[in-house]
Amino acid sequence: MNTTSTMISSDWQSRADALAIDGRAFIDGRRVSAGSRQVRPTSSPIDGRVLAELAACGSGDVNVAVAAARRAFPSWSRSGAEKRKGLLLDLAALMERHADELALLETLDSGKPILQTTTVDVPGAISTLRWYAEAADKQSGELPAVPPGAAALVTREPLGVVAAIVPWNFPLEIAVWKLAPALAAGNTLVLKPAEQTSLSVLRLAELAAEAGLPDGVLNVITGTGREVGAALAHHMDVDALAFTGSTAVSRTLLEASGRSNLKRLSLEAGGKSSNIIFADTADLALAAAKAAFGAFYNQGQVCSANSRILVQREIHDEFAALLADASAGYRPMDPLEGSGGNGALINSAHTDDVEGWIMRGRTEGEVLFGGERRVIRGSDAYLEPTLLGGLRADHDVHREEIFGPVAVLHAFDSEDEAVRLANATDYGLAASVWTSNLSRAHRVAGELLAGTVSVNTVDALGNTTPFGGFKQSGFGRDLSLHAFDNYTATKTTWIQFD
Repeated sequence: MNTTSTMISSDWQSRADALAIDGRAFIDGRRVSAGSRQVRPTSSPIDGRVLAELAACGSGDVNVAVAAARRAFPSWSRSGAEKRKGLLLDLAALMERHADELALLETLDSGKPILQTTTVDVPGAISTLRWYAEAADKQSGELPAVPPGAAALVTREPLGVVAAIVPWNFPLEIAVWKLAPALAAGNTLVLKPAEQTSLSVLRLAELAAEAGLPDGVLNVITGTGREVGAALAHHMDVDALAFTGSTAVSRTLLEASGRSNLKRLSLEAGGKSSNIIFADTADLALAAAKAAFGAFYNQGQVCSANSRILVQREIHDEFAALLADASAGYRPMDPLEGSGGNGALINSAHTDDVEGWIMRGRTEGEVLFGGERRVIRGSDAYLEPTLLGGLRADHDVHREEIFGPVAVLHAFDSEDEAVRLANATDYGLAASVWTSNLSRAHRVAGELLAGTVSVNTVDALGNTTPFGGFKQSGFGRDLSLHAFDNYTATKTTWIQFD
């Protein structure tokens, strides 16, 4: 049983001090240095200490990894769903046995609280991997109606070599969101983790080899987006690319696909999600607690964060007070303490950017609570949860993805106005609605342009439901059986026998 969440800070710190972290890439079943032998230090946002020297891979290393994946594809794709299922379940079991180590790597690398990585991130990744492993041998084809004298079979075929580029906010979980359905379907994979948070995914690749995945099936290559990401996007032997990150980078990937081999893309891009609180909400205190979670969880570094809080005018002040109380649980703390609260943002430079938004909100509107930067363990990458107000509805704070613990409160008068405000963004990833009126819940959910609408909760997702967006939040879906669509293509075999 995993009892790590009860450990005190000194236990976690001693374990962190004892970690021997390998920063080399993982290609064709083994750890390798970059072809150039160059390395790049990776530091913890918790206290700034250097964790490891990461292989600074380049385009030559991408070629080696893609070639390894291509060699592995024929036998892996023909190994059978039941065989792939068994190996992925073995990998999930190994992840469970090494859950403490994976959680500690994730916390040190990203600044997340150890309580979060031990109870949410790592268990969530294991759950998703098991779910897709079990789904592998339960996919079926079609026998469509055709004229007499013929039979047609429609099968789902793996695409080949898949590249995945994943972000730094949920390094292990989102990596598994991509690799689990891709590998279960029979593809091989070259995965580029974020340059800020590569360590847990590198360790996962080692565990995959220990579980028995053949050499070349899962490759993890470290490096920058400008070099490794661009090389994967333009590679003529990569058949599909799955990405989670910004809308700006998504545009460059679309262009790269067009300029190379028209590789299949699935893009989960940015978001600026709204949380609509109607006056008929049954439990305002619960709505406020969930609103704080939706805006400030994971230091606000969530693509679907409900950072635009729209409140019906007659409950505005009451709700603001409840939200201030609920947000106290997201104040920054030492991520290794093992208690509640937020951790560090990904680094000081990003914290500077988020603080700049707070300063704009203070100058052009008002700070309703929070807004202060903290220094913990010598690092200044910590921010108080912050609520802004007094900003016009078309202000940049309402439109741009801040990606930090910053939300904006805005009053509305009517249902139509709430929907109009919520949809007044380039994004369409998620939205939330709070109401005790079932008709209103259905009506408003139907009018919101969002891939997921949560009613009387926030940011709801699970292995069984698809996650992705509309508009400039991208296309393709993670999670659920729909994720297989990113990594397979239908094939028709027509047999004329009469």
